Amino acid sequence: MPTLRLVQIDAFSKTAFGGNPAAVMPLESWLEDDILQAIAVENNLSETAFYLPAKDDPEADFELRWFTPGLEIALCGHATLATGAHILREGWARNSVIFRTRKAGLLEVRRNGEGFEVSLPAYPPAPKALPEAVAALDAEPLETHFHEGRYSLYLYENEDQVRALAPDMRALAAIGDWQFIATAPGSETDVVSRVFVPGAGVDEDPVTGSAHAVLTPFWAERLGRDRFTAFQASARGGHVGCRLDGDRAVLSGHCATVIEGEFFF
Repeated sequence: MPTLRLVQIDAFSKTAFGGNPAAVMPLESWLEDDILQAIAVENNLSETAFYLPAKDDPEADFELRWFTPGLEIALCGHATLATGAHILREGWARNSVIFRTRKAGLLEVRRNGEGFEVSLPAYPPAPKALPEAVAALDAEPLETHFHEGRYSLYLYENEDQVRALAPDMRALAAIGDWQFIATAPGSETDVVSRVFVPGAGVDEDPVTGSAHAVLTPFWAERLGRDRFTAFQASARGGHVGCRLDGDRAVLSGHCATVIEGEFFF
């Protein structure tokens, strides 16, 4: 019976039961895609991250892929942060690790004091009318924006409006495999958000790194500075430090390892 190592890490949280849990699974070689997808379904987390050594690659240390219970995705911030934290805690000789991904290019995770930071491509959204999504969110935002990577952003006046959203998940899923990012100025942090991804099998994501790749350039311009604090107001919740560095969104946070074991299939 094949066996894989499994490490479950709560990303963007100092302690267990917060942030966004990710399954991190090292491989020696790539399994068939249907097996990787079945493992992600079995784990039943927002994302399962699979990684293996990047052989003969002068730019990267590891290859990295991410699967939700529904499909393979192009970019995942929290599972990248979790995978990097796991490797760096395993006695990795350097203070950073670089991953080769299939659709998001090279991603780097670095130590950042007691926590970690991940560098993602920044995805600045542009204004666009999104009436179907607004109707499904069931609350009229001040502005709507879109990025071609299927990221949609809805700006609300205040945090209470974001927290009160009760979207029609079936209607959002029918629009497509989009991220629906609701955001507003925060009360205890600069920015607050919630993120819905029902088209990828995740109704509300606990803490979404890739959404902050959109939020970082959006709010950096509005706040008039290159860094700010953010909180994703899901049931679990998580704090994200956001910094715009040229065309990169650098996200910082903590990672708590909660499970280590073996996966049999």
